[in-house]
Amino acid sequence: MTDSTATRPALPHRAIAGSALSPVALWGILAVAAVLLFAWRVGVQWPAALPGNGVDLDRVILLYSTLPRAAVAVLAGAVLGLSGLLLQHVLRNALAEPSTLGISAGAQLAMTIASLHAPLLMERSQGLVAFAGGIGAVLLVLSLTWRRGLEPVSVVLAGMMVALTASSISAAMILANGEYLFSLFIWGGGSLVQQDWGPAMALAVRLAAGAFAALMLLRPLTILGLDDASARGLGVARHASRFLVIALAVWMATTVAAEVGVIGFVGLAAPALATLSGARTLRQKLLAAPLIGAILLWLTDGLEQLAAGSGGERIPTGAGTALLGGPLLLWLLPRLRMFEWPHLGATGTKSHKASRPWLLILLLLALTLVAVAMALVVGRGPMGWSIASGEMLADLAAWRAPRIGVAAAAGAMLAVAGVVIQRVTGNPLASPEVLGVGTGAGAGLTAVLMVSATAGLGWQLAGSGLGALAALLVMLAIAARAKFGTDRLLLAGIAMSALCSAVITATIAMGNAQAYILLRWLSGSTSQATAVDAWVAIACIAPLTLPLFLAARWLDILPLGADSARGLGVPVSGGRLMLIIVAAMLTALAAMVVGPLSFVGLIAPHLARLIGFSRARAHLAGAMLLGALLMIVSDWLSRMAAFPYELPAGLFASLLGGPYLVYLLAKGVPRHG
Repeated sequence: MTDSTATRPALPHRAIAGSALSPVALWGILAVAAVLLFAWRVGVQWPAALPGNGVDLDRVILLYSTLPRAAVAVLAGAVLGLSGLLLQHVLRNALAEPSTLGISAGAQLAMTIASLHAPLLMERSQGLVAFAGGIGAVLLVLSLTWRRGLEPVSVVLAGMMVALTASSISAAMILANGEYLFSLFIWGGGSLVQQDWGPAMALAVRLAAGAFAALMLLRPLTILGLDDASARGLGVARHASRFLVIALAVWMATTVAAEVGVIGFVGLAAPALATLSGARTLRQKLLAAPLIGAILLWLTDGLEQLAAGSGGERIPTGAGTALLGGPLLLWLLPRLRMFEWPHLGATGTKSHKASRPWLLILLLLALTLVAVAMALVVGRGPMGWSIASGEMLADLAAWRAPRIGVAAAAGAMLAVAGVVIQRVTGNPLASPEVLGVGTGAGAGLTAVLMVSATAGLGWQLAGSGLGALAALLVMLAIAARAKFGTDRLLLAGIAMSALCSAVITATIAMGNAQAYILLRWLSGSTSQATAVDAWVAIACIAPLTLPLFLAARWLDILPLGADSARGLGVPVSGGRLMLIIVAAMLTALAAMVVGPLSFVGLIAPHLARLIGFSRARAHLAGAMLLGALLMIVSDWLSRMAAFPYELPAGLFASLLGGPYLVYLLAKGVPRHG
């Protein structure tokens, strides 16, 4: 590990760039707003709750719901702020927090599994179950990225993979046991509704213990913020100290997940905002980050209750933190100058060029057709494995063929979109999934369903396309305006994903017909695919990919940089706009089928380049076939692995692509060559 991730001096304490207020004054105003919202809430209930009014229910609600809820909001925010600070400091990674490292998703998955298979364990030790899931997730992330020296971008990508896979498994289990677990999904959105003081007391104990431990570990924590060589020279047991601090942070974060569900963004934003507010030393940050986290969550919860009014709470507070925090983090991006890290692609190996690329493409086409035939005729039934033929094949084809068609089309479209985004941004780790384009498509679909639960396929496709396009344009606009490297674009992608996911989670939490449509979409299931869906998806491939093959020269030149491309006669701005619009439409169509969980858009372009497809036209064709092949195999496995039950195809696509992502993180990313 190098010193490239060392912190820079904090921004001036006087004001956040462009703001007339000092950061301290701004946080003071936000704290006052949170207090006023709480006072309003208590003031509404206080007169009826006074002794002698004869209404015991109002007193119970005030003492055992309203007051504990405020305490939980303050304590949970402080715990998450402290946990995020410890993770960011010990990993020297401004992107590290319980959500980005997969800790929250791992905790929720462990609790989902325990709710089904070990309910007694959940009843007796819910916190232990959550801690086991969280520590398992973070250990997996660290093991995947250890050989790269815990490089920040590698850690975040591995964390995203673990989190998406865990979320996919959780969604699949909830769908399979909806009558028992749907409320767990709503709770997992981060609901602060309370019935007693138990969670507040548990969080208070964790916060006190975590703060005490952090103060006791202040010296090793300070040294761990240096580079490894300096830490070794000062006599600190680096690995043992690092794992001890990580375990402490995971313990605190999973306590919040066990008590109130998954609350994102707070652990990411509080340490960053603490630094922007003028906290320079670690001791100052240990005080500022929990305070800012408490203000953020308390204010968000107050606004959520104000918006709910007398109609009752419909949106979990965890979704509200992302709805408010996502835009705030996007606004802060140009002002965040705390960490630097090397461009991940710079350390990669140069890919080789195939001497006969089109012969390889024909071989891939033949392999894809074989996979189609196998998926169509080979399967499991009540009597075991069988090969369908004759009348049985005709009957099964009516059910299997549409699924194979939409899976292949979605895989091809995601792969092509991944090629375009990687070449346009010049970032070999960019993809529709990483940049939040898939969740943007989901947010667009959500908007259409909220207008009409019976919206037709055309309206759903239009909404998904506009959502994906908006997300991608925001990402590229932020990158261009802030003038930071494409690796820093990941932080914007996380913020956009959090914002769009919050919209989806808020809708699912309503528990209506749209909720089940979105939950099925979130899991990446193709079980509802029809012949119309298959023909529409297949028919859209040609008109959307043909312009990309015609613009292959642009795709070859754009990775060289804007100046070189302009000198070679490429219309940089117009060309990028056209290409990203096509990529967004491809992503939207694919997201309609497999949801936002598949890593095909990241993996297939790299597999194609590894085989030897370096030129854009061959790269597009090879990635398209590999993406289709991956999704066909994933869909077949989703039907066969747990027969007669069915698992999401998006989950298997992530599991198939995950090992290669590990290879990329360990060996280096192949560069365009």
